[in-house]
Amino acid sequence: MTERQLDCALDLMRRLPPQQIEKNLSDLIDLVPSLVEDLLSSVDQPLKIARDKTNGRDYLLCDYNRDGDSYRSPWSNVYDPPLDDGALPSDRLRSLEIEANSAFEQYTEMYFEGAVSSVYLWDLDHGFAGVILVKKAGDGSQKTKGCWDSIHVIEVQNRGRGAHYKLTSTCMLWMQTNKSGSGTMSLGGSLTRQAEMDGIVSEASPHIVNIGKMVEDMENKIRMTLGEIYFGKTKDIVNDLRSINSLGDVKHQIALQRDLKDALVRRAEKK
Repeated sequence: MTERQLDCALDLMRRLPPQQIEKNLSDLIDLVPSLVEDLLSSVDQPLKIARDKTNGRDYLLCDYNRDGDSYRSPWSNVYDPPLDDGALPSDRLRSLEIEANSAFEQYTEMYFEGAVSSVYLWDLDHGFAGVILVKKAGDGSQKTKGCWDSIHVIEVQNRGRGAHYKLTSTCMLWMQTNKSGSGTMSLGGSLTRQAEMDGIVSEASPHIVNIGKMVEDMENKIRMTLGEIYFGKTKDIVNDLRSINSLGDVKHQIALQRDLKDALVRRAEKK
């Protein structure tokens, strides 16, 4: 029964607006407290921004850079609040993490014209894993608000001169407009997709390049799918419900059709 309840709860969370995930998740936990751990570990929540006190740079918070109540900054590799025994990547992986953060910072400049990104890596027995986070919030306009959150979890297994990559991506998008002509309108949703590939690891194609290509392709596919499902479908519904022609034009068109039909009938009777 618990598994069925969890499946129903996760399906419900996928259908609710992403901008209200925290409130809906809290309400759902109050209704079914026995599922608290499963829900918190299974439901992706909008990313929160913190500032590194060491260098004044923004970074993103998630379960993957949390240890207790402290969060590790990808820029300084320091926990806030300070934590003496917090989990840290190995020296080799930390070097790769620094390069990855620099690369995805440039990626957000290209695709989002400025956004907050963070990359966190951790060691595995036969490779490593990591998460790439991107958050693009609106510009604070009162008429149009919105946010894009993407969470890409990558697992890398080393295989000789190559590696096997497994990517799980979740993107959450919501937008709200408040204009005099159209009124208030909210639109949002989320998608989760997976992909796997085998790649060659060399100086020309290091891990960062291979991971970057996978994340770039995945975000482009999800962005197109979100556009087709949410924006395209909403446009079709609005067009079906609302006519662009005035009532007078519609009545005039119906009258013309009726006159044309009567003229054809009279012509047929004369023959």
